[in-house]
Amino acid sequence: MSTTTETPETPETTEPPEIPETTEADDQLAVTERTRLRRMRHKGSHRRADLDAVLAAGFLCHLGVTVDGTTMVVPTAYGVDGDRLYLHGSVASRSLVQAPDTTVCVTVTHVDGLVLARSVFEHGVNYRCAMIYGVPEIVTDPEEKLRGLRALTEQSSPGQWEYARQPSRKELAATALLALDLTEASVKTADGPPDDGDSEDAALGLWAGVLPVVTTFGEPVIDPVLPADFAPPAHIAARAGRVVGAGPGAGQGTE
Repeated sequence: MSTTTETPETPETTEPPEIPETTEADDQLAVTERTRLRRMRHKGSHRRADLDAVLAAGFLCHLGVTVDGTTMVVPTAYGVDGDRLYLHGSVASRSLVQAPDTTVCVTVTHVDGLVLARSVFEHGVNYRCAMIYGVPEIVTDPEEKLRGLRALTEQSSPGQWEYARQPSRKELAATALLALDLTEASVKTADGPPDDGDSEDAALGLWAGVLPVVTTFGEPVIDPVLPADFAPPAHIAARAGRVVGAGPGAGQGTE
């Protein structure tokens, strides 16, 4: 039975970051031993545009790092600015101070549907997944830290950086921010119906197909200390009902 996403052997915004035009050669990420696609290669990609699309569709990643001799996988927010991925890293930063050349692994996964076949063996998941390797840098330059925190904020909540109060010097000093170059990565995706429609199991007369998985933003919930009639700003109110990180065939009303 295959009911989990295919992890690459390697790696919502209302207006996703624009992806610059590139030639086909420029669009290809370098292939390394860690990012080489070995299993189900037809589902994989080393195109930078595919990586950008997966990253633009989300704002939560999982950071794999060794801390005090123990491997940890930490969920954390991320943001993209050019060729760098920024992420909160208070836990990881402790380990990286002790071992600055430590390689980490960051994954971003979007689940688009459950593939329900005629046999349990053929079940699966439609998904988009990126895996990124590299040695992160602890950001200390105040200007870059501000730029990275802006990317983090705008990745999940476009318009919020300009609306809310921005970090003070004291807050900047207390914030651990990591930067990871987007040079060693791969992408895998799965999309479509079960592939046992022409097998012997088709004679069983069972229903088979895809059960889509869709996450949407709800109506904004006001802080109870505010007046009940305090309306949310337009950049927040407009997101209610929108689909988060929609995949292929999601239709309108998506981000």
